[in-house]
Amino acid sequence: MRVPLLDLQLQYQTIQSEIEPMLLRIAKSQALILGKETSDLEQTLAEYSGAKFALGVSSGTDALLMALMALDIAPDDEVIMPTYSFFATAGVAARLRAKPVFVDSEPITLNINPDAIRAAITSRTKAIIPVHLYGQSAAMDEILTIGKEFGIPIIEDAAQAIGTQYRNGLPVGSMGLMGCFSFYPTKNLGAFGDAGLMTTNDETLYKKLRQMRDHGMEPRYYHKFVGGNFRMDAIQAGVLNVKFRHLESWHEARRTNARLYEKLFCEIGLAEETGKIAFDGANKVLLPAAIYQSSGVKNYHIYNQFIIRVERRDELREFLKSHDIGAEIYYPVPFHRQECFQYLNLKDADFPVANFAAATSLALPIFPELSEDQIYFVVEKIAEFIRG
Repeated sequence: MRVPLLDLQLQYQTIQSEIEPMLLRIAKSQALILGKETSDLEQTLAEYSGAKFALGVSSGTDALLMALMALDIAPDDEVIMPTYSFFATAGVAARLRAKPVFVDSEPITLNINPDAIRAAITSRTKAIIPVHLYGQSAAMDEILTIGKEFGIPIIEDAAQAIGTQYRNGLPVGSMGLMGCFSFYPTKNLGAFGDAGLMTTNDETLYKKLRQMRDHGMEPRYYHKFVGGNFRMDAIQAGVLNVKFRHLESWHEARRTNARLYEKLFCEIGLAEETGKIAFDGANKVLLPAAIYQSSGVKNYHIYNQFIIRVERRDELREFLKSHDIGAEIYYPVPFHRQECFQYLNLKDADFPVANFAAATSLALPIFPELSEDQIYFVVEKIAEFIRG
């Protein structure tokens, strides 16, 4: 049985009748940059994300870059972020010649540890970037308290978390000064190429970001500051408008798949429950815990990835591959171990949780169209590998 990590072709088949007329309409209009498709998407996602303003941009990476540019981050300013995440979070700070300050994760969700944030603050700290990793919110109550106490703006990296909610149903992207989303094709809400979004509740900041998106230009050919070409194209916006109509059902399908994985791993004797953080005889597979669930609110975790932690992770991945099962490692090298950041002279022992995650984490197929038979097959093969 073939079980891919993700099957975008299968997804496309389910929405083909909606996508193709939209593409033809845009092609005939030749309105290809920004335009009505983008403004419609911005309005929809501002409401969905609980923010007053939303701005369609060229990618999630560019959204993060724009956020730091909007804060006038300068060389030697410090930006606190998790060491365990996708590289863009660190890369944008380095591109502005700021100092990325890496901190460890907390052991259950693998999101940034608020206590580590507090310990890393100095007089040069100019921003904090919590990442809502794998589709689950970081501990925003604690992080926002720290930001308010020290007067440091919070930029939410919600690249993997469109539709995720925190305690009391607060959508990610609405709590910090700015939220940054990615619509890379593999995301729960994915474009047909690169695309991203920024959210904010600050009107003055929104106007600055909107101007920055188009080279800092306003009016045409007049520039008060240097921006960039960060515009969203109409085709990506059109695709996202179509896909958004299905997003909640896709989220729920992923949650259903996650619950089945949890049930099967526990029934087969490889795990006791979700949220365990150490291997023992009863927990050969560490399962992700969906926390911050609000009463009556289901959108607490969107499972952009379903991450288990296992010993002999690399061997297991190769074993699954040999049985035509897709699995991926997110992320094998934390930022503090990356060659490009060795100039920071960090101590590996300061990041035990991130190091453990990097050595043991494995993403299993979780996409909405996944069948129960495929999930059973994945769990059976993992059990076969672990039990030898």
